[in-house]
Amino acid sequence: MNEKKENKLKTLLEILIISTRLGLTSFGGPIAHLGYFHEEYIRRRKWMDEKSYADLVALCQFLPGPASSQVGIGIGVMRAGVLGGILAFIGFTFPSVIALVIFALILQGMDVNTLGWIQGLKIVAVAVVLHAIVNMAKKLTPDVQRKTIALFALIVTLLWQTAFTQVGVILMSALIGYVLFKHQELDGNTHFNFPISKRFGSTCLVIFFSLLIILPFLREITSLNWVAMFDSFYRSGSLVFGGGHVVLPLLEREFVPTGWLSEESFLAGYGAAQAIPGPLFTFAAYLGAVINGWQGGLLATAAIFLPAFLLILGTLPFWDALRSHPKIKGALMGVNAGVVGILISAFYHPIWTSSILDPIDFAFAAVLYSMLAFWKLPPWIVVVTGALGGALIHLL
Repeated sequence: MNEKKENKLKTLLEILIISTRLGLTSFGGPIAHLGYFHEEYIRRRKWMDEKSYADLVALCQFLPGPASSQVGIGIGVMRAGVLGGILAFIGFTFPSVIALVIFALILQGMDVNTLGWIQGLKIVAVAVVLHAIVNMAKKLTPDVQRKTIALFALIVTLLWQTAFTQVGVILMSALIGYVLFKHQELDGNTHFNFPISKRFGSTCLVIFFSLLIILPFLREITSLNWVAMFDSFYRSGSLVFGGGHVVLPLLEREFVPTGWLSEESFLAGYGAAQAIPGPLFTFAAYLGAVINGWQGGLLATAAIFLPAFLLILGTLPFWDALRSHPKIKGALMGVNAGVVGILISAFYHPIWTSSILDPIDFAFAAVLYSMLAFWKLPPWIVVVTGALGGALIHLL
């Protein structure tokens, strides 16, 4: 019995160490993260076979939330149960959380409008989001029908900027995709075995939907700031299809118009988030720290990642049944096209309108985009160049 406990502790410690190393070195966004995971967990350590890993990735792409983080959580659970998933998440996520909280605390008390390097980070955000749009549009809107869905999403989210617009657009995109692509062929039948019961999965899904309904109600009947913060971050983490870049418009419209923080501070943190490894969802830690110190950073991190936990644990037991229905896949194709339109909308406002103020800003953004898209330089080099270039432009 003691030997079994020792082996379990050893396995848990191994998960924490390896995931922390990945959290310190995984630059490049969610697609790159999946490559790092495959190299470390599948090829080197053989914790899962190739087919199971592909199934897990497919499920996490299907769900809202940070896909790479959900894959990491899933691998941890496969290796050592729910506690293994928690440790895999902590190791991969907290290096960037700590870095962004420190950055937020350093910025406190500064007038970000007078800092040239902050303007440089805002221009970095222009290059990074444009790069994401181009790559996603190629993959997610290859035909006229999906381009039209993206155009619909772009127009609606630009002209009606409310807290519910994005949700409505995603639901409408899913309905259109369901109708247009309901006869979509499936990629083949594969079966995924996961050590979680359907009862446990159902409980997680009930908690997920209950919080989505109860938190806005609690926010209305209480005057507690932490409840309002938790609700905003939880809702943003629950409704994002397409990864970290798409959470930007949801978070911006939750916190900037309501006066929680300025647009300049928001975009400065978004630029800084590009410079560090790990999931882009940790941008929430920066926002929380700006609003309410390090405690706010931890609360925001817990709130925005909680839906990812509940959804991955809740849906894995049912994944085989879900993916056997072509209509589900059709709805997802529509959602992905809608996400492209939402991302273009966010690219125009607030990113472009608050960052590209002069011809020199446009020229510098073109250079930074070229560094990413054509010269294939690592994102951290682009961010450092953006900060230094912004400081130089400020001196001119």
